[in-house]
Amino acid sequence: MWDLVDLPKDRKAIGSRIKTSLSMDNNRSSFLDGNPEHDSVVSNDFSTALGAFILGLVFLLGVPGNLFIVWSILARIRRRSVTTLLILNLACADGLLMALTIFFIVYLAKQTWVFGEVMCKGLFYLCNSNMYASIFLITLMSVHRLVVVVFPRRVSAKLTRKVVTRVIAGMWMVVFLFAIPSIVFREVREDKDEKNRLRLVCAPNHTLPTYVRFQYAFETVSGFILPYTIIIISYVLILKRLKQTKFRRKVRSEKLILAIVVMFGLFWLPYHVINMIQVAAEWFAEDSPRRELLEHIHKSSRAVTSALAFISSCANPVLYTFAGKSYIRQNGFAFMARLFEGTSLDSTGTKKSRVLGTDNVGNSNVDSSSQVNATSLNGM
Repeated sequence: MWDLVDLPKDRKAIGSRIKTSLSMDNNRSSFLDGNPEHDSVVSNDFSTALGAFILGLVFLLGVPGNLFIVWSILARIRRRSVTTLLILNLACADGLLMALTIFFIVYLAKQTWVFGEVMCKGLFYLCNSNMYASIFLITLMSVHRLVVVVFPRRVSAKLTRKVVTRVIAGMWMVVFLFAIPSIVFREVREDKDEKNRLRLVCAPNHTLPTYVRFQYAFETVSGFILPYTIIIISYVLILKRLKQTKFRRKVRSEKLILAIVVMFGLFWLPYHVINMIQVAAEWFAEDSPRRELLEHIHKSSRAVTSALAFISSCANPVLYTFAGKSYIRQNGFAFMARLFEGTSLDSTGTKKSRVLGTDNVGNSNVDSSSQVNATSLNGM
């Protein structure tokens, strides 16, 4: 209780002290109610509107595009290479995510969650699973190309369909395991908009700052930094090997996979930067100006960066279309299948050493001049 002699006599001074006290209480209220997150992804009107617009375009491009890839591989290609199988899994994951965007468009447009608690946890779990599946599949593509180029003789006899299937199945198990925090730290709760009206939001529920640091740091390290480290090392070794060979040519698989890697990184990098900004904010004191600045940045940018991450799932069909444009006039709707068939013929080696590369599951690709001419890169 305040002592009377400490109270300011000026009423303006009293009002100023009360406002300051209320402001401090508002800044700390998120921790008093057990949740360190104040605002939701729909708190910023501009960010929400832009996110809904981006997701609308993503839905229109991504759903038919990924379905076309799946159809091209399943209906048009009989002998599927390892690269083609990985692209098929990537298209299935992206197609599912694109189908889910309609729920998030409604969420951002209405600025309230209308689908219930189970859908809140389930949808965000599937989205997080897609993030891990995409980067892990791209990593497997890069590692496979490394094995084919650098260790062709050692692996050609071991790379059977059963082995490839087991590796992909194991990858999906890891994906679903890593995405579990999205279920644990997510809930539907009440929030107030700028007009002080109640609304429901599907928002993170971190009761301690430690949980915030754990989830977003784990997401970025396991879903971006470590996989990209493996990818970069793989391509450094691939390029080193290609420079050592006397017989060189452009290889479709390396270029196509590298384009997928770059595309994924460009669209997911902003999301993971915001993750790290949110983690960094938790290390500062509650009343620190730096913390307030970092919190403002990640809260106002989360919707846009999440929407940009969605774009990566619809960008691959566009990328494949440009890569296979030389086949469109000759093959029509079968151009995508022709593109993926071309990747299965890629081999790397020298004429003198006759190094064999393996890309088809359980089959070796012979380095011959006829295959070189057949698979020379047109327009890519």
